[in-house]
Amino acid sequence: MTEKVLVTGGAGFIGSHLVDKLIDQIGYEVSIIDTLEPQVHGNTDHPPDYLNKNAKFYRGSVTDYKKLEDLVGESDVVFHLAAMVGVGQSMYKIKKYIDNNILGLAILFDILVNSNHNVKKVVLASSNTVYGEGKSHCDTCGLVFPELRPSDQLKRKDWEINCPKCGSKVKPLLTDEKSPCNPSSIYAYSKLAQEKIGLMIANTYGIKMAILRFFLVYGTRQALSNPYTGVCSIFSTRALYGKPPIIFEDGKQSRDFMDVKDVCQALVLAMEKNAANGEIFNVGTGLPITIAEVAEIITQKINPNLKPTYDQHYRIGDIRHCVADISKIKNKLGYSPTLSFEEGIDDLINWIKTQKKDIKEPSHKAMQELKEKGLLK
Repeated sequence: MTEKVLVTGGAGFIGSHLVDKLIDQIGYEVSIIDTLEPQVHGNTDHPPDYLNKNAKFYRGSVTDYKKLEDLVGESDVVFHLAAMVGVGQSMYKIKKYIDNNILGLAILFDILVNSNHNVKKVVLASSNTVYGEGKSHCDTCGLVFPELRPSDQLKRKDWEINCPKCGSKVKPLLTDEKSPCNPSSIYAYSKLAQEKIGLMIANTYGIKMAILRFFLVYGTRQALSNPYTGVCSIFSTRALYGKPPIIFEDGKQSRDFMDVKDVCQALVLAMEKNAANGEIFNVGTGLPITIAEVAEIITQKINPNLKPTYDQHYRIGDIRHCVADISKIKNKLGYSPTLSFEEGIDDLINWIKTQKKDIKEPSHKAMQELKEKGLLK
């Protein structure tokens, strides 16, 4: 019997790629519920052209109890990807992020506890932002988990992390799932709340659940109209219009970028493997790359004459380093990232080039809003 799968947020960037994999490669029946958030999809009543034609699309919110209840009742597996995404924006659109992210998850589990259904497993998309700063090593104090850099340090343009015990500079390490969570934005808190609510209810009622903490994802179909997320798409669209990438701090902050196809690999493994039940997994590459390196690679591929702009601005709440330790998901689920950043970014750039006629020229709207709210210094 063919599995019936519900993907919340399935018309979005990651969700639509997952839908393709579930239908075209595995042969599942897939239903999608998605609000078509204007910030992501623009002002439209229709799902994007790239959405798989064999999926059943339902426009609606995961906060609509009856609509979600009907879809859950017809499903064997639920991938919960629906969320408002944007670290900086979440700090002033607080209600919107709490309503969509926490209330939406709460309604899903309320339905699973109180309604008739045949759901065998829930896979929740979480985020590396729950960690805050990643794991570090101090030559004097050993393993440490630093707090956010204080404002007086950032004002001095002293960007690197200090040991919370002795004050000396520390070396960033790969961050594993046992690292403490220290979210530094409403978005991050909302993802951590999703995890804790989900695991609490799943454990209480015997619901099979797996949680994946995505690090930074890039790839085709990334929202080009959203100025608050997707540093790769932001840098790429600026370069296409002959504008240099704007880099905060000194550009040496490190991240873990992964191709959307590898994210989908992890999502399917979490669905299929019993070893994923009740577990939290990092999903990344385990390979650090600096924001400056990202900007350099993208500009070289699109417009080699451009040079990134370093304006010494910084965002309140930004972390310095966080790169995934992926040993757990490798060992338990057999996950293996397939694409390096240099390989995977070509797909995104080539796709963005085909979209240029539909992309508005980049503006400073997001930066202006952050400045107005006192979040960009």
